Amino acid sequence: MDAFDLFRKLGAGAKFDVRRFSGDAERFKVVKPVRNEVDQAQDLAGLDFFGGGQKQAPEKGESAFQPAPKRGTVTQKHTELGGEKSSGTLNNELPRKRKANELKFAKSRKRKEKQSVSGAAVNPLAENHDILWMSSLEAKLKETGERKPTAEKLERLRQENINHFRNKHKIYVQGTDIPEPVTTFEQMHEEYKIHDRILKNIQEADFQMPTPIQMQAVPVMLHGREILACAPTGSGKTLAFSIPILTHLKQPRNKGFRALIVSPTRELASQTHRELVKLSEGIGFRIHMIHKAATAAKKFGLKSTKKFDILVTTPNRLVYLLNQDPPGIDLASVEWLVVDESDKLFEEGKSGFRDQLASIFLACTSHNVKRAMFSATFAHDVEQWCKLHLDNVISVSIGARNSAVETVEQQLLFVGAETGKLLAMRELIQTGFTPPVLVFVQSIERAKELFHELIYEGINVDVIHADRTQQQRDNVIQSFRAGKIWVLICTALLARGIDFKGVNMVINYDFPTSSVEYIHRIGRTGRAGHKGKAVSFFTEDDKPLLRSIANVIQQAGCPVPDYIKHFHKLQSKQKKKLVKNPLKRQKIRTTPEYFLEKARRKKKIIQRHIEEKKKASEKSNIQVAVQNSSDG
Repeated sequence: MDAFDLFRKLGAGAKFDVRRFSGDAERFKVVKPVRNEVDQAQDLAGLDFFGGGQKQAPEKGESAFQPAPKRGTVTQKHTELGGEKSSGTLNNELPRKRKANELKFAKSRKRKEKQSVSGAAVNPLAENHDILWMSSLEAKLKETGERKPTAEKLERLRQENINHFRNKHKIYVQGTDIPEPVTTFEQMHEEYKIHDRILKNIQEADFQMPTPIQMQAVPVMLHGREILACAPTGSGKTLAFSIPILTHLKQPRNKGFRALIVSPTRELASQTHRELVKLSEGIGFRIHMIHKAATAAKKFGLKSTKKFDILVTTPNRLVYLLNQDPPGIDLASVEWLVVDESDKLFEEGKSGFRDQLASIFLACTSHNVKRAMFSATFAHDVEQWCKLHLDNVISVSIGARNSAVETVEQQLLFVGAETGKLLAMRELIQTGFTPPVLVFVQSIERAKELFHELIYEGINVDVIHADRTQQQRDNVIQSFRAGKIWVLICTALLARGIDFKGVNMVINYDFPTSSVEYIHRIGRTGRAGHKGKAVSFFTEDDKPLLRSIANVIQQAGCPVPDYIKHFHKLQSKQKKKLVKNPLKRQKIRTTPEYFLEKARRKKKIIQRHIEEKKKASEKSNIQVAVQNSSDG
């Protein structure tokens, strides 16, 4: 056994890349070098298979198995003398048996060899010893079996790309047969035939790319699927349901309201109405909003001309019209019902609209009606209701559920007691701030009290709450949008969905009663990718509420004091109790109690003196009357 045989036996079962290591392959005689036809003809001419003729040495090249003997050797001389044979001498260096083996191997090589991509030939000896001689490309083709991708594999690759895209944009979906997300508004236009005018209005509004909620919610609704969507504040939810509705309705028709959008506050409904009018400009859709119930009953009743398409309203005004006899509005033609801020509308009690929402759902009697729920926070009871009552609903959420937007810098500020809040507020004003600023308080009474304290600080401040008339509320919001008001004091209800452009700071003067309320409050700033800041005052009485709010702040990447992280978590019943019955707080004032008591005593004395004078006057009048009667 020579060295080559030993190499082949040791390498049995191994793979040898002849393309990469071609030099080593030739050295170990596992491949033959590529030669031209002239060299091969000379090799054949130099072989004397029968030993009867003179053998010519080739000028170029040598045999791959036996080098040609040089002139002057014993074998050459013996051939020149006439080819005499002798078994006992060295005159037969190339015996016939060796020649026969070489011929046999040559024929076997031609029959079995497989030409590689690099042009190297496979040695049959190596094949017999189970060594796999191939190039890298041959190995890859052999492993895959040179099979084309199947339809199942292509579908799997497509789904992997979709999942990668969703994970990249933090889009989380649940449901069956979920449509693919879109990446651009142009793709929406091409695949779903969005009206050219809508696309133009989107571009004129300077919307460059769809937001994650728009990427997934628009295709879902355009496929006619019912949806439960949850996305952070300022992420473009209004546009996410406006585009599919306008595309589905196609053009104006005299069939009555075909789309209904319900919002918890009149301010949010007015904002949605304004955005729909801008988006549908040039198409001719009749988009209405209920202002006065008496006027609406005549305009939208059963005997109306039905020359309208979309209605945006609040629950109470709509239910008032539905409860009239006959009903003041007809919803039998509604094809899309959108509930904005659905978790707020599904709340029970005085602050919620669950009963009103049930009446609205029953009034939409069309068998083609589809429902869509949108909100910035997730409510478990809303999800359960959707799974029970909606047809094959798809759940879409962006980012972590019930999380604050990451573009807002959040800060917790300990102020000791209630009196420390006003001092901290005045300190913020004195150190300087960038308006506009929203200040949230717990109740209407506290909003009035804070307004009377800040009105003397030399800043443009105003207040908005439910006790003010609708005209006053509209004027305040318009002035705040125009920059005439620097600081706007409001209650938590205004935190729902209102989009104030460029709000730089949100101050939680009174600590929110839940993490959901906190998310909606601070969501008024840091919208559409802009930066914002949120400062929350807290006292010793707010300690039970701190843990849940601190978790939201920490998830957004903002610092939280370590001692707050070790506070006990509240149970679900305790949280609901605090939401229904907020903490009782001291009145907002800076006047000392002594002066207030003195003013109250003085007021009582004055009032008693007035009453005494009034009684004396009445007594004198009676005496005069009696005297006159006696004289008569």
